[in-house]
Amino acid sequence: MRQHVSMRRATLLVALGALAACAAPEKVEEVPSKDTFECTLDAERWVIRFTEGEARMLTPSGDRVTLYQIAAASGVRYTNGIVELRGKGMELALVRDGVLRPLAGCKPVMVPKEPASAFPWGAPPPSR
Repeated sequence: MRQHVSMRRATLLVALGALAACAAPEKVEEVPSKDTFECTLDAERWVIRFTEGEARMLTPSGDRVTLYQIAAASGVRYTNGIVELRGKGMELALVRDGVLRPLAGCKPVMVPKEPASAFPWGAPPPSR
């Protein structure tokens, strides 16, 4: 009888473990990126990341294009000599061969929220 109870208990534990493994993963909170945006052009997704003096684009075909910031009367302007990205705020456009093509629906990419640091200055002190 005692062996029968132990077997039932083991079966129950295995079943509970399987259910726990099947539970939905905890949803990670997402926040808008401060430097990466997604836009559409001809119903295709373009991703643009702005860094210090550069705009890095990921095209729908997977090509990576780096553009370099140049002076603009207002707004932003980046080029690599072949393609130009220009605009103000979320109103961006690509220019190639003198043809301006507006990017539609530009918005920040959602990224996982970074956990708050236990240190007020954002990083642990250096070890000595």
